[in-house]
Amino acid sequence: MSGINARPNDDVVRSQFVASLDDPSRDWELVLRESHHRMKNTLTILGASVRRDFTRTGTRDVSLAADRLERRIVAFGRLYQLLSDNDDHTAIPVAAFFENLCGAISEAVLEPAGIRCEAAIESGTLPASQCHRLALMLTELVTNAAKHAFPNRNDALICIEMANRDGAWFCTVTDNGIGATGPLQGTGSRILEGLARSIHARLQGEAGEDGTRVTIVMPIAAA
Repeated sequence: MSGINARPNDDVVRSQFVASLDDPSRDWELVLRESHHRMKNTLTILGASVRRDFTRTGTRDVSLAADRLERRIVAFGRLYQLLSDNDDHTAIPVAAFFENLCGAISEAVLEPAGIRCEAAIESGTLPASQCHRLALMLTELVTNAAKHAFPNRNDALICIEMANRDGAWFCTVTDNGIGATGPLQGTGSRILEGLARSIHARLQGEAGEDGTRVTIVMPIAAA
């Protein structure tokens, strides 16, 4: 059915979204879209956590549950502060920034879900614009794994690695979950691809019985 109210198909939406990335003036819109998507995911995760804590908690333990919730909210605040810094005129130490980011993600998202996090971050520096967009991508990958990879696992583990090799940074997120059954889809996928294009990076992924591994490859010389 055609008409002025007809909804465009996914291919049209996708092509329009990707085409917009060629215009540097649309970069801020891209970051805003990611921020809105991240907030939606955050509220979903936080709401589920509140329901779990207060449903299974007796009266005597309500105070402890409230303390846990407060710590999570503080951790989310620290995570958003790291992701929202818009000072694009500085060089950021990679190890310090991403170790802090991994700590915030772990405390806010992974630990309450019973998921361990291991991180190995090499030293170096990155322009702030690249660093923050890479951080947005890493956070999306880790959150996606936390939501979908571990339906019934007690030994859940997500590993984050960042290495400087052959003129590029390799940022890898690996989980030991059920393994993705297909490519990432939906808003999160489009935003990941858009952020990758904005820093001239590419995504590589593989999945199997041992889990899923996604690597962001970003040339160091990219501006």
